[in-house]
Amino acid sequence: MGGLRVGTLEGMRYDLVIFDNDGVLVDSEPISNQILAAYLTELGHPTTYEESLRDFMGGSVQRIRDVVREKSGRPLPEDFEVSFHARVFEEFRRRLVAVPGVETVLEKLAADGVPYCVGSSGSHERIRVALTKTGLFERFGADRIFSSQDVGRGKPAPDLFLHAAREMGVEPGRCAVVEDSPLGVRAAVAAGMDVYGFTAMTPAEKLVGAGATALFTDMAELPQLLQ
Repeated sequence: MGGLRVGTLEGMRYDLVIFDNDGVLVDSEPISNQILAAYLTELGHPTTYEESLRDFMGGSVQRIRDVVREKSGRPLPEDFEVSFHARVFEEFRRRLVAVPGVETVLEKLAADGVPYCVGSSGSHERIRVALTKTGLFERFGADRIFSSQDVGRGKPAPDLFLHAAREMGVEPGRCAVVEDSPLGVRAAVAAGMDVYGFTAMTPAEKLVGAGATALFTDMAELPQLLQ
């Protein structure tokens, strides 16, 4: 589908665009969820790739711990995060690429003088590894990268996006969020921000159901939607 506007935003101009990282800036969701499903299965929590996408895409490692404990009654090992990220980072360094077209979007925002930043459920290390491998880190720098590690609650709570807006000196209502998961969309809506749902890996109806302001399937469509 082409860019689909769900709300009415004609004439809207944003003072900040907040990008999710995984699946929006870098094409990491297939890699991460393949590894996560296999690792959880190895640990005695049988999980398919499709179930991993459904239950964990867009969430933090703490969410993985919480969901697994709730379903099985058993906690994940203390070193789960370290072991999981070691496996993920190895694959990132081998084959992670940027989402097609996202560099052009960032160049357009910079040319138009619109500030942008990252608001990701991933750890700072994960974000840094991913953006460095794909050549995007220099487009942000450490001072424009915000992680769920920085706040008390991860997505779908609004804390991360509110923190990013506050640190960037922008009112929430003047922010646009670019997300690809229902958890992230719900977090942006709860923060009082417009949110653009990227449907490359998530069915459009799930993002609309979570409250997305508009939808798009190709990064080339995003700049027009943000005007």
